[in-house]
Amino acid sequence: MMAKTAEVHLDPAGETIRLGPLLVRFLITGDYASGSVAMFELTVPGGQRLGAPAHSHDHYEETIYGVEGTLTWTVDGSPIDVGPGHALCIRRGAIHRFDNNGGALAKALCVITPAAIGPQYFTEAAALINAAAGQPPDRAKMAEIMIRHGLTPAPPQK
Repeated sequence: MMAKTAEVHLDPAGETIRLGPLLVRFLITGDYASGSVAMFELTVPGGQRLGAPAHSHDHYEETIYGVEGTLTWTVDGSPIDVGPGHALCIRRGAIHRFDNNGGALAKALCVITPAAIGPQYFTEAAALINAAAGQPPDRAKMAEIMIRHGLTPAPPQK
């Protein structure tokens, strides 16, 4: 008797989340990959700085692959430009953030292994960021959302 296989779908997650001017489009969530991987496309307009605080995560690696434009990822204090065709693996525990310092739109593919984070985090963060209407979101509320989803906010820079 043959084992029944699960249905296979292209881009099964199919969810796009707007965080202010940023877009996060989930392609795969852990639900579709037995928890092994989550993958999303990140779109950042030119001149845009990340609204959330720098952070780390202890339960997964995050690999960034540049698709279009250039994002500057600051990892443990070192800026690293990730452009088309470049890949950057952010290890567990590394404090990081990103900014689009250029004038052009940037896109990156972000891969989370294992899939310890998904659309729920971005949906909650989006509600807070979008409610701030272009101002910085409430740091304490953002920290609470981040911590609940396994991210550790970094202390504010002085």
